[in-house]
Amino acid sequence: MQIHTSIASLRAALRQAGRVAFAPTMGNLHAGHVSLMQQAHAHADCVVASIFVNRLQFGPHEDFDKYPRTFEADCQKLQAAGVQHLFAPDENTLYPQPQSYVVVPATAHDNILEGALRPGHFQGVTTVVCKLFNIVQPHTALLGKKDYQQLMVIRNMVEQLNMPIEVVGCDTVRADDGLALSSRNGYLSASARAEAPRLYAQLQAIAAALNAGATDLRALEEAACAQLRQHGWQPDYVAIRRRADLLEPGPGDSRVILAAARLDGTRLIDNLEVT
Repeated sequence: MQIHTSIASLRAALRQAGRVAFAPTMGNLHAGHVSLMQQAHAHADCVVASIFVNRLQFGPHEDFDKYPRTFEADCQKLQAAGVQHLFAPDENTLYPQPQSYVVVPATAHDNILEGALRPGHFQGVTTVVCKLFNIVQPHTALLGKKDYQQLMVIRNMVEQLNMPIEVVGCDTVRADDGLALSSRNGYLSASARAEAPRLYAQLQAIAAALNAGATDLRALEEAACAQLRQHGWQPDYVAIRRRADLLEPGPGDSRVILAAARLDGTRLIDNLEVT
């Protein structure tokens, strides 16, 4: 695996690479990231990953400074997954001047759920992903479904800006007890880690109720939040939404259940598509 810290080096290496599949990450890689890399081989001749902790998508009181950096271990995992090229720029490489041109999601997604709770977050995400897509110029980009709203925002950006990239959403990888794998799981104490699978269990309970014919969506959402609170969580939302745009679902719409909640000071997110 070749490691590139400059844009020129990466572009030169990819000039004759054939079809390129790309998976952007912030590092601190786990089995979910590795799964993206493994799936990428089915889409291209060359697999590229990036590691960059993007300051622009963190709020002023979020965890940018303490976000885990595990570069050497990450490189070993990427190499084992068959990644040919890793782009690992520093901030001066991606942002040599203050970023005065940004990509602003001018859709409802920037005003609901994560967008409402984390102002400016998706602007930071779309700006850095747009830059990375322009640098790597992949044919396919692979992103995890765990960040469901982020995946939708990036898909919309690619479509509306006419980027020649296929965006592939990959299923969430979970621990044996159902907890969605996340770099932030490492913040959890032992007792909180034992409690953490309850978030996914609540999503499963809502899905079962919907499949059994329940129609009062608000009551299902509120009951799930109440259950979480009873066990020490501080839920931001549990929401049943339409898959197509994450707005309120109507009869016959395909649905997804999304949740975000804090446990032991750590914010966890998850989702479950209702089939």
